[in-house]
Amino acid sequence: MNETPRFEYSRVLSIAGSDSGGGAGIQADLKTFAALGCYGMTAITALTAQNTRGVRSIHAVPPRILRDQIDAVIEDIGAHAVKIGMLHAPEIVAIVAEAIDRHALKNVVLDPVMVAASGAALIETPAIAALARELFSRVDVVTPNLDEASLLVGHPLRTPQDMESAAMRLLEQGARAVLLKGGHLPGARVIDLLVTASGGKYRMEAPRIDSANTHGTGCTLSSAIAAYLALGASLPEAVRRARDYVRRALRAGAPVRTGAGGGPLDHGYSPKSTRSRQLSGDFSFSHGGKV
Repeated sequence: MNETPRFEYSRVLSIAGSDSGGGAGIQADLKTFAALGCYGMTAITALTAQNTRGVRSIHAVPPRILRDQIDAVIEDIGAHAVKIGMLHAPEIVAIVAEAIDRHALKNVVLDPVMVAASGAALIETPAIAALARELFSRVDVVTPNLDEASLLVGHPLRTPQDMESAAMRLLEQGARAVLLKGGHLPGARVIDLLVTASGGKYRMEAPRIDSANTHGTGCTLSSAIAAYLALGASLPEAVRRARDYVRRALRAGAPVRTGAGGGPLDHGYSPKSTRSRQLSGDFSFSHGGKV
């Protein structure tokens, strides 16, 4: 006789593009979820042909297939958190916005992926405005790097003061919270800034890690934030712990050679077993993305 299940995994859905080289995109997301003890699921927005040296081509997934992927996962398995990555076209942004509303998705992290590390464009120009218009108010935090934030606010960001004003501009565009990543600023220290619509402001600073293997750092950070939210952390705590995970993964991966270009982080430097939580009543509470 089978015993009735009493536990469930902490589950995180990645809605993002596929990186054939395995360093970024859904591949990095799944590695991060697993390393932090979460059960990962995916809804693929696009297929990319890329390696450590660059992106060769991009094939868009039809909007209907994306919608079906999200519905199939949420209606059966559910999610305690969601990470959103590469959304290359306005119609794809609309599909994701509708899914957030339809399933009342919680703990949603938006990484507005726009340009690959190699410089290849990963988003159509009309989709940039669509991200702010359709998703900022629907997600819990937006995590742009300086290049992405520059596109969103319409001017370059060159100083920590520019970062602060840009973060406030993104709140004005409807974001509930913004984690603006300052890794592209020059200097021996890296500054990240978390601001929230409720008035919270957290400046996080740490020594720069010397490594050529930084491919997928942004994907990994946003996925780690989503994982920690799924595990029950507050947003500031999830960001702090995610930054620590990424820094340790960067350090562990620095001496490793993978390909001829910028290699990946070591996502599995200290993996955790998949964590489970006790069920409350039957399984129905976790359907539709509700926790």
